[in-house]
Amino acid sequence: MNLTNLILNTDSYKFSHYLQYPPETRAISAYIETRGREDQADVVFFGLQMFLKDYLGRPVTRADVDEAEAVVLAHGLPFNRAGWMRIVERFGGLLPLEIQALPEGTLLRRGVPMVQVVNTDPGSFWLTSYIETALLRAVWYPSSVASNARKIKQIIRPMLEKTADDPAAVLPFRLHDFGARGVGAQEQAAIGGAAHLVHFMGTDTMAGLLHARRYYGAEMAGFSIPASEHSTMTAWGIEREAEAYSNMIDRFAGGGLFAVVSDSYDIDHAVSEIWGEQLREKLRASGGTVVIRPDSGDPIETPIHVIRQLDYHFGSTLNGKGYKVLDPCVRVIQGDGVSSADIGQILGRLEAFGFSAENIAFGMGGGLLQKVNRDSYSFAMKTNALQDDKGQWHDVFKRPATMNVKASKAGRQAVVEGPGGLEAIRLDELKDRRNHLETVWKDGVLLKDWGFAEIRARAF
Repeated sequence: MNLTNLILNTDSYKFSHYLQYPPETRAISAYIETRGREDQADVVFFGLQMFLKDYLGRPVTRADVDEAEAVVLAHGLPFNRAGWMRIVERFGGLLPLEIQALPEGTLLRRGVPMVQVVNTDPGSFWLTSYIETALLRAVWYPSSVASNARKIKQIIRPMLEKTADDPAAVLPFRLHDFGARGVGAQEQAAIGGAAHLVHFMGTDTMAGLLHARRYYGAEMAGFSIPASEHSTMTAWGIEREAEAYSNMIDRFAGGGLFAVVSDSYDIDHAVSEIWGEQLREKLRASGGTVVIRPDSGDPIETPIHVIRQLDYHFGSTLNGKGYKVLDPCVRVIQGDGVSSADIGQILGRLEAFGFSAENIAFGMGGGLLQKVNRDSYSFAMKTNALQDDKGQWHDVFKRPATMNVKASKAGRQAVVEGPGGLEAIRLDELKDRRNHLETVWKDGVLLKDWGFAEIRARAF
């Protein structure tokens, strides 16, 4: 059984759709957008290239057709053997599709198409809708993660600009990806992890690094530091907690930053008595920086309390903007249970106490890579035009009387620069304006290969 059989990468009801179109149909056009009418751009388009290079880059074979036919017929549905064999025999198994898209990393408002797809072979008119399941999934998930990561960056950035001397240097490492274990599959970790890296450079999700490298040419898109977990600390026993922390200094301080989870027993005792007294001079002399991780307690109050304790025991200096920066040998990361709203509250409270936002970083796991769905940004793929056997295009759209928000666009689309940013217009009204939808894939050939650095620059 070939679990990567592209023919079977769809919804069951799609198998009967080739029999449902008007007989004169020769081409079907469809587009992907986030539904709604937001005044502010809040969606970052990202991730299509991974799908194009991986899934659409694999030719469909006769064996795939035979296997799919047996499965689909047993499943109780009709199977378009002639249509799939046409693709195998005439096109070498590569799907006869033209896919247009905005440049990856583009920031756009809802209601603006980011992808448009049409079949290039009149005999494969059914293929546009058939690919919807896989194509929409390939776009909505990484775009949603990238969009959420950007929103968090938009919370952190102004606080750094207000309270830190060099906010640009600090910002890329303020949100660390801890999500590999909190998602449903390795591929999800890879795709979501790469999407996070569009905006930040701190990650423990190795799969995301590998996807950024394989599909976007990023030699090393993110970084991490040596860090403890509860098992490596509690293995020493409660009576040797200080030895466990001392060992971390011995092993890793020479390399600079290292993180130590310090709440295995009592975070107050660990910070005030062990780090703040017993190991203070050793830590200072080491030249390294321990990033203390309180991994339990109130996610807002606990890290603030820890920072104030560290200030008491290690001291701080005022930066150029008049905010306190802890001794260089100590920092804090809050990686347990924080939401974007929590991050805003923590930074606001720290500012009120006179502390720079550079004293703390944040980690997110399932909340970053798992706590999204297609409705987070109302992603949808809808047919917008049909070409008949005379070459004429006809508008296709939906206008539900009971839910206007689900109305779809009629006619082939273009995306142009307008007064408020990118906006959608009909392709037949484009005239001499620039269409930001570019052909990125045609008949099995990748025509645009976006690099990770330019995506990051675009998504700033």
